Amino acid sequence: MSRSAVETMREPPGAPAPPTMSVRDLSMTRTRPDGERVVAFEDLSFDVARGEFACLIGPSGSGKSSTLSVLAGLERPTSGTVLVDGHPVTGPGPDRALLFQEPALFPWLSVRANVQLAVRLAGVPVRERDERAAAWLSRMGIDRVADRQPHELSAGMRQRATLARALACDPKVLLGDEPFGALDALARERLQGVLQRERVEGAGRTTFLFATHNVREAVLLADRIFVMSAAPGRLLEEFRIDARQPRSLEDVLIARVVSEIHDLLIRQVEEP
Repeated sequence: MSRSAVETMREPPGAPAPPTMSVRDLSMTRTRPDGERVVAFEDLSFDVARGEFACLIGPSGSGKSSTLSVLAGLERPTSGTVLVDGHPVTGPGPDRALLFQEPALFPWLSVRANVQLAVRLAGVPVRERDERAAAWLSRMGIDRVADRQPHELSAGMRQRATLARALACDPKVLLGDEPFGALDALARERLQGVLQRERVEGAGRTTFLFATHNVREAVLLADRIFVMSAAPGRLLEEFRIDARQPRSLEDVLIARVVSEIHDLLIRQVEEP
């Protein structure tokens, strides 16, 4: 993988943290019903440090969703390994949470009950469950609607509830497969702001790895961006962004990174 370090620095970076997630030589080949074998992605290798926010970005069909499915333990790779804190990923586990485009809330439970159920299943002690659920509902700005059913909320509010439920369980890694992709522009912008604020105010306990098509979103949120090629997906370049949060697209250096990644993706789409 060729690498391009694009640094928009405001202060000297500290010593690198040890990796929470390590991906080594990961490949996935699927067999279609007609027997044809299709390579979803191949030879992926990268690390994501504790508390870091990383993004996978690439054209449609580059294998981003398939990669996250393997990292979440929902599928087995054809070859390669995934480690979380040095332990092999062999299936789903409480150390990882996965967000999808559509919020996966239980429709018969209130928003509060959805979060409370999750922390109970995560093994949070009884005396802490209600307090932890209430704290995350407040941090996501949905405490006022906590006793409503999911269908009573907007799409953006439902995704906030899903985010609150995931983070309340204190996962080591939060994976996101285009989690804001189904939202309108305003709701998406607000959720990006929620995550930027959480990165500033939080303790940096959770490691984030999102897949997205949205270059601006990736540059606003991520410390590192891994650009994937057109199918079969390979890692092309890595962009490191050391600007403080919250960020603005009006920042000249941020805008330059957006432009460079966008141009790289356009070349991937246009090349035969």
